[in-house]
Amino acid sequence: MMDPTTDNAGHTGDPGTARASLEALRAEIAKAVVGQDPAVTGLVVALLCRGHVLLEGVPGVAKTLLVRALASALELDTKRVQFTPDLMPSDVTGSLVYDARTAEFSFQPGPVFTNLLLADEINRTPPKTQSSLLEAMEERQVTVDGTPRPLPEPFLVAATQNPVEYEGTYPLPEAQLDRFLLKLTIPLPSRQDEIDVLTRHAAGFDPRDLHAAGVRPAATAADLEAARAAVAKTTVSPEITAYVVDICRATRESPSLTLGVSPRGATALLATARAWAWLTGRDYVIPDDVKALALPTLRHRVQLRPEAEMEGVTADSVINALLAHVPVPR
Repeated sequence: MMDPTTDNAGHTGDPGTARASLEALRAEIAKAVVGQDPAVTGLVVALLCRGHVLLEGVPGVAKTLLVRALASALELDTKRVQFTPDLMPSDVTGSLVYDARTAEFSFQPGPVFTNLLLADEINRTPPKTQSSLLEAMEERQVTVDGTPRPLPEPFLVAATQNPVEYEGTYPLPEAQLDRFLLKLTIPLPSRQDEIDVLTRHAAGFDPRDLHAAGVRPAATAADLEAARAAVAKTTVSPEITAYVVDICRATRESPSLTLGVSPRGATALLATARAWAWLTGRDYVIPDDVKALALPTLRHRVQLRPEAEMEGVTADSVINALLAHVPVPR
């Protein structure tokens, strides 16, 4: 009889094995995506924290490919929804369908019933459809015709948006943005990375066939659960907790911002710092862990004053300035 702590791939759910498996994700994803290590790390952190990720970058920087490669390397079920102006909420969550044979209505699950949902160009659909994801992201369920229906576990929404094209788009409301644990910016590749991309394509790389590219499962759901349990045991000192609070309170007092970080944002920063500390091999959080995750965790939770925006100030520059001034605990 198989040990119940061991899955079909032979993974034992041991925290040490889980960390090694999650680290192996980098090598697998690198077979398909070149030079996006910070984004890969962010996606892994989000999985450990049961959070969701907003990927922002210009077209053609492998946002969609990155999510697909992660799903393949994690052996998770994944579905993709192309958000368009005519997309309805029921197209995402599912709906009741009349069955003429039984003369009854039956529930037809939508694409949200998956482990990893790729919400492509989420800002191209109206707020009504955007908000259909709110309950799914926060409560891990959807309610159709008054009946709540739980989503699979693990469940992560990876949404993409284009930061430079505004025609035909609907900016995400603050309530929706706040549901994303991280906002990861996907930059254009360096010259050498771009040469590597073209070299791969010249050698026959097909981004639509990840199996042929050699991407193989490196971690399982058991590994992920073991990792989450280990992250939950990562020690956070009172000084680190106070440091996180001081950073978030500083955003509320910044003259460059009309909206600072909420207590939910402070909780998110603490959670991501713990996950990062565990991934780097420690069972306790240090100030550098908080600093490392501050930008992706907080940049979408603040709102710039119009005059500051006109002067070229960015959310990242404001947060970096605050990190330089908030006293660091010893």
